[in-house]
Amino acid sequence: MAKYDYLIVGSGLFGATIAYRAVAQGKRCLVIERRPHTGGNIYCESVEGINVHKYGAHIFHTSNREVWNFVNSIVEFNRYTNSPVANYKGRLYNLPFNMNTFYQMWGTKSPAEARTKLAEQRAEAVAALGGREPANLEEQALILVGRDIYTALIKEYTEKQWGRECSQLPAFIIRRLPLRFAYDNNYFNDTYQGIPCGGYNKLIEGLLRGCDIETNCDFFESRYAAWREYADKLVYTGAIDRFFDYCFGRLEYRTVRFETEMLDMSNYQGNAVVNYTDGNVPYTRIIEHKHFEMFGDDIDKVPKTVISREYSVEYAEGMEPYYPINDNRNNALANSYREVACREHNVIFGGRLAEYRYYDMAPLIERALKIEL
Repeated sequence: MAKYDYLIVGSGLFGATIAYRAVAQGKRCLVIERRPHTGGNIYCESVEGINVHKYGAHIFHTSNREVWNFVNSIVEFNRYTNSPVANYKGRLYNLPFNMNTFYQMWGTKSPAEARTKLAEQRAEAVAALGGREPANLEEQALILVGRDIYTALIKEYTEKQWGRECSQLPAFIIRRLPLRFAYDNNYFNDTYQGIPCGGYNKLIEGLLRGCDIETNCDFFESRYAAWREYADKLVYTGAIDRFFDYCFGRLEYRTVRFETEMLDMSNYQGNAVVNYTDGNVPYTRIIEHKHFEMFGDDIDKVPKTVISREYSVEYAEGMEPYYPINDNRNNALANSYREVACREHNVIFGGRLAEYRYYDMAPLIERALKIEL
């Protein structure tokens, strides 16, 4: 009989949720993690009493009450509401696109005025197409929001993110852009939203309670590569192409580089997230981490602050892969890997790398809660 019921490769949200469910069923789990810490990309590092989102901002949001109740049964979540600001050439605009944005852009004060202005600019974009469908992201965005919003808040920011001209990106990336004709800066429409009190490490610690854990352990370079000697079943959350030794070719990603610094002030930008949409600014956004968990007067009770500048870059070997590039080539390649994955016996593939799909946190947990163990 194998020592463990499950060997779980990766301690991010998907693997940790599977581990929690398995332990609750009396199963024995070994979780191995390539990094020196658990939690995957939601890991937080404590700096001067501030929980720093080491791998980029993670904001939990969902309308699924079951998922919300589940995560709150592990750790209580706070009231954080994501209300990012965009900085374009020194001018500030509220996001998502709402009545505040339209006022900042055009001076419109009523929904009717804003709708009229948008309709004028959309009509120009539709006329330019001459009856054909949008052929790229730029054309798609222009018929959705018009030239002013596209120029200031979409074009250069998107090109920084993807490292490609908007005219060379597929239209499906931006099929719809939410427009709100209300003064509402809440980025998400979901019923529930927040950050775990005390940071995401609290959530991961709760999910992994009762498991054996080994960090600094690369599945492919460890004895556990012969996993059937150690467990009855494997839960794999790493890159799917590496699992199959890149037999069909390598999948492509975008990744993110961070410059994080501690500042000798209590409040740097007054908001957790500020996007820099101007192409002359090399980073895409600045995250000020304390605003995820500190509100009101509590912000100034911690005399220092920590900020992270984020740079979107092409993925190269040795970096952390972040965002799948869902073009035709990569989608076809991913489908080939998914087909062979379905034929693996006693292996569960899950998560953004193992499925080559971008996941928000809540849908990832929802998927992990539904998988048959």
